[in-house]
Amino acid sequence: MLLAACDEELLGKILRDGKLVFKVGEEFYKGPKMPVEDAVELMKESTIVNMVGPNIVNKAIEKGLVHPEAVLEICGVPHAQIVKI
Repeated sequence: MLLAACDEELLGKILRDGKLVFKVGEEFYKGPKMPVEDAVELMKESTIVNMVGPNIVNKAIEKGLVHPEAVLEICGVPHAQIVKI
């Protein structure tokens, strides 16, 4: 199961850092709005997770789902992925 999650205020934004362009596109990230705690529970059931934003990424770190050193920052915005094999 694939889960894409972002902080609500980032939806539809484009982050640019030099040649890197990261689109927080509605076609990928838009889904039902939910509390961050509910999204983290879905992460536990997902095989692939793509997340962007300080709220969701920090909560995933807090719950031990993402190692802090695995987080990339794009224009100061954290981005992380989980892949379970």
